[in-house]
Amino acid sequence: MSTSQLTAPQTSKAAKGSKPRRERTRVMGAGKQLHAGPLTYIVLTVFALVSLAPLVWTAIAASRTDRRLAETPPPLWFGGNLFKNMERAWEEGGLGTAMFNTIFVAGMITISTVLFATLAGFAFAKLRFRFSGLLLMLTIGTMMVPPQLAVVPLYLWMADLGWSNQLQTVILPTLCTAFGTFFMRQYLLQALPTELIEAARVDGASSLRVVWHVVFPAARPAMAVLGLLTFVFAWNDFLWPIIALNQENPTVQVALNSLGTGYVPDQAVIMAGALLGTLPLLIAFLLFGKQIVGGIMQGAVKG
Repeated sequence: MSTSQLTAPQTSKAAKGSKPRRERTRVMGAGKQLHAGPLTYIVLTVFALVSLAPLVWTAIAASRTDRRLAETPPPLWFGGNLFKNMERAWEEGGLGTAMFNTIFVAGMITISTVLFATLAGFAFAKLRFRFSGLLLMLTIGTMMVPPQLAVVPLYLWMADLGWSNQLQTVILPTLCTAFGTFFMRQYLLQALPTELIEAARVDGASSLRVVWHVVFPAARPAMAVLGLLTFVFAWNDFLWPIIALNQENPTVQVALNSLGTGYVPDQAVIMAGALLGTLPLLIAFLLFGKQIVGGIMQGAVKG
């Protein structure tokens, strides 16, 4: 027997043994974390500073006097009147009642929008019914209508119901949004396999159990994102609350509007009120931002 015949099986075994090693090497290389370079940190730092600039300037202006703000050049560092101006804004604008009303309104709008948008998005994404395509197009089409066109008929409707200057006037028109429905529909198309729903049906699950045990867990990342966006929008909404409410029962934005009235508005007090109105959003994002970002990444990996 020749030497080549003896070495051939050994060579083939070596070749077979080297293939898993190459695959393991590729897997190990793919699992390595990517490290950012200095340019990445510079760009991120610049964007962070630019994003924080309005908030920092608001805090600087709130800590100064109105006379100092009118001087040239304007102040570039903090003064000593921050808490004094905040106290004036809190008392003159009635921000205590306004904060409570806004938390209640924004919370109710957020809960209802996330719930109804998830249910409607699931129906458009996974259920078959007549005229579903037409209804979806009508829902998306409402996003193209300027909200200013609905102010007059909406106000007349609320006045007929006897809800003038009541919080339900602000809550009812935004119990669900077309954007939220479309957003959840697009997410559930990819994140929720149809086979999973069919398996739950085979196991005897009712529609309510399918929604509670299958749809909601799969949609949790998107629900967190939609909830954050809805809460911020409801907190900062100004046009409809300023029309539907007055200073006796205001939201934060309506209360801040009262600080700008008068013959000579105090800009420092207005800035202090704006800073107080922004703090709850900052606190909410600091407390729940990590969970929301983690939910987004979890949904991206699963999708």
